[in-house]
Amino acid sequence: MHKGLIVQKFGGSSVANVARIQNVARRVVSYKKKGCALVVVVSALGDTTDELIELANKINPEPSEREMDMLLSTGEQISVALLAMAIHKLGFEAISFTGAQVGIITDTSHTRARIIKINADKIKEELRKGRIVIVAGFQGVTLNQDITTLGRGGSDLTAVALAKELEASACEIYTDVEGIYTTDPRIEPKARKIAQITYEEMLEMASLGAQVMQARSIEVAKKFNVPIHVRSSFSEKPGTLIIKEVKRMEDVVVTGVTLNRNEAKFTICNVPDRPGVAAKIFKELSSGGINVDMIVQNVSHTRQTDISFTVNKTNTAKTMRIVKQAASKIGAGDILEDRDIARVSVVGVGMKSHPGVAATMFGALAKNKINIEMISTSDISISCIIQKKFAQEAVRALHEKFGLAK
Repeated sequence: MHKGLIVQKFGGSSVANVARIQNVARRVVSYKKKGCALVVVVSALGDTTDELIELANKINPEPSEREMDMLLSTGEQISVALLAMAIHKLGFEAISFTGAQVGIITDTSHTRARIIKINADKIKEELRKGRIVIVAGFQGVTLNQDITTLGRGGSDLTAVALAKELEASACEIYTDVEGIYTTDPRIEPKARKIAQITYEEMLEMASLGAQVMQARSIEVAKKFNVPIHVRSSFSEKPGTLIIKEVKRMEDVVVTGVTLNRNEAKFTICNVPDRPGVAAKIFKELSSGGINVDMIVQNVSHTRQTDISFTVNKTNTAKTMRIVKQAASKIGAGDILEDRDIARVSVVGVGMKSHPGVAATMFGALAKNKINIEMISTSDISISCIIQKKFAQEAVRALHEKFGLAK
């Protein structure tokens, strides 16, 4: 496609009500007036998705995943149509489509489908007619014509995938904040907006709990080198660029601090200490579709050991069921569940060449009398599981300690 093509994505908070939809329409039209070709990806209005999930659970606490996709995809169908109407009202031509209509083909994993390919002919045809093309985010269709959704935050993925497929010159992600911050500004008012961040750091921050972008969308952007501009739909200020490499001062070690309160910790006590036992437990969890996050196994001085691990809170009931069965098979003891935990992490590419980040982090938490229950590290991040009541305090302490304030 031509260099003047821009893919824009507007999240649920940007289209939460009539005034905000009109605001988005004005912004889109202002780009059109500058001569840009536009593909606009929209999420469902405000909290629509959550409301639909709640409604489903009232009907059936364990609804079929296929029917959930059928239900949840309606949210975006409402917002694309309304945005098209708002643009028409401003005197410009726009046309709305569902994910299925624009040929976003996915695999059959309902509620968390992966995009296999995009047949963008329909979009290109409408762009040639000079129309603004509006696409429902978060959804696709299987080869059997079943509607699928792409998992939480999936509209980001729709936007990045379309930007890649159409060879757009820019992919702009509009949200209710002005970009990516050193930490959540609602927790730490001194948080600073980051001008540029690498795919690697953003991916780590997103997967560790930063709410701004879906991790899978960053993976796709990184793979195909799609530059992303995250910015506010309520301000004209530039936001944060997510790109391959960022020129930084040598002494910048940590880029951001993230917090995730959506985890639960399980401990299986008195696990027989022999080869293959842990493998059995985690194989059962994986067969049950449970994503296990951090794992800690205590060193055994007896013939038994404790194994602790964390999972997403939404999976606690299912996890407990699977773990109970697995534990009785291998002759383990009690199972403890703790939902009052949080995971606090520090992220930064600079860590690779700076020793001592972990010591600094542990020192800052200790100084605030915050106990660490589990630790995990990667090349560019360190995470600690702590009690949930200390979550905000921990974020502020680390933000301060690593000098991230304005």
